[in-house]
Amino acid sequence: MRAKSLFALGGMFLLLGSGSLQAAGGDPVAGREKAETCMGCHGVPGYRNAYPAYQVPKLGGQHAEYLVSALQAYQRGDRQHPTMRALTANMSEEEMRDIAAFFAQSE
Repeated sequence: MRAKSLFALGGMFLLLGSGSLQAAGGDPVAGREKAETCMGCHGVPGYRNAYPAYQVPKLGGQHAEYLVSALQAYQRGDRQHPTMRALTANMSEEEMRDIAAFFAQSE
């Protein structure tokens, strides 16, 4: 009985883990070119938007899964920021994953 429980638990972790890797899977080389627009704000240390005043977060080194989730939330309108909403409006999931992969491996 205990062996079956451990086996089932291990299988669950494998499934959860593979979904996480799949969610982050993107091409950082392709993402570098796609992220050039992002670098106009996110690549400037301490940059603040003029209107409204937002502290622009550093994206380099962030977890890819988090970045994809954030981009999807801007696209859906769950996160409020007019510029980010406009930039993500027509962004494909592949583009989001590529950009996230680029920033995840950057410092």
